[in-house]
Amino acid sequence: MVLGSFSRSSTKIDYDWPVPTLRSLLDSPDQSVRLKAALAAGTYPEPEFIEILITQCAIEPDFFVRDTLSWALMRNDIPQVVKRLETELQSTNIQAKSQAIHTLSKIGDKNNFNLITDEMLFDEDDFVAATSWRAASVLVPDDQKPILVAKLITQLGRGDSDTQFGLTRFLCAIGEAIVQPLTEAANSSDDAVSNQAKFTLLRFREMQLESKKPSNN
Repeated sequence: MVLGSFSRSSTKIDYDWPVPTLRSLLDSPDQSVRLKAALAAGTYPEPEFIEILITQCAIEPDFFVRDTLSWALMRNDIPQVVKRLETELQSTNIQAKSQAIHTLSKIGDKNNFNLITDEMLFDEDDFVAATSWRAASVLVPDDQKPILVAKLITQLGRGDSDTQFGLTRFLCAIGEAIVQPLTEAANSSDDAVSNQAKFTLLRFREMQLESKKPSNN
């Protein structure tokens, strides 16, 4: 399938790909067509693509296409993308909200940490909450780590095993600031909280030991 047309000169390559073409390709029932369209939109970014890419994030059923849509957005003007993502953060569409949060984590700018609100961290939907935990652990500035840890500690024991393991991973990513709060949580009378706190401490110590192992190279 032809995604666009190239006109070559000695100094540049112009990519002529109208917005309606991108929208049409992303509407395709074929996952491979949508994936190629997202890849092309990131390879040849245009400001006009931002709205289409974000709109598709809210409805795209395939994980790999969604991840490629986020990548394509990162190839565009970041301030414009973030401004548009802020609207998605208020959406009642769970996928739209969670994918916007995910994209912010991929962008990785700590200046966007304040966009991850308590409402998101404590969202009643486990997927939205877990996505927020991950984004917050990536974006949190050093001086705000203790505050974030105090909030995440309250989520120990929440949800199924995948949700709990995710929280453990995201806490470990924050670093040493988790040790004292987790040590206290390990003494909780709530077995689910206590067990996860102990497991997270163990996993964190294992990660520290692994990072100190000499390289085989």
